[in-house]
Amino acid sequence: MTTTSPGARERNRLRTRQRIVEAAAELHTTVGPARTTIMGIAERAGVQRHTVYAHFPDETALFRACTTHWFALNPPPDHEHWAAIEDVEDRVIAALEDVYAYWERTADDLIPVMADAGRVEAMDEALDFWAERIGAWVDAVAGGLRLRGRRRTRSRAALRHALALETWRSLTVAGELTRPEAVRLMAAFVRLAMEPDGRRAV
Repeated sequence: MTTTSPGARERNRLRTRQRIVEAAAELHTTVGPARTTIMGIAERAGVQRHTVYAHFPDETALFRACTTHWFALNPPPDHEHWAAIEDVEDRVIAALEDVYAYWERTADDLIPVMADAGRVEAMDEALDFWAERIGAWVDAVAGGLRLRGRRRTRSRAALRHALALETWRSLTVAGELTRPEAVRLMAAFVRLAMEPDGRRAV
């Protein structure tokens, strides 16, 4: 009689868990989280339904694991270097270039997921992450500019809008702009928002 060592059992457990996570992530990024079922995940992973629950007792735990897996494969742009760019317009352009290139690489995955925002409670943590991430992008670009009052409010609102996935999609997919065209347009939009109060817009 042969027995499986504890180490082998643990490796098998981790491999099964990874298959479940990969299967769930594939479904989330194709049919969307709202249409992803535990049975569908189990079938794609080649396991029984109860095995999925044994590894992930609730949808939130599963979605958290999927999010971690997806971001490991698709790390967001590193915004730290933007803050080191002295010229403000160059800083804005660098941020837009990095973020729009990221959306180009990841939009096919993200759009089915984001379409279910508000419909799947387990997505709340991921949505909070994106809100925090875009806030960090805005801080990296606008930090140190010493903007005050409405000028600060305008500038941060313009940056948040310019960096959003929905804006990139509207400009380059629906609007059929190239990435350089979209970057130039949004850089001009942000520059206008940063103008001192009372400056006439032309």
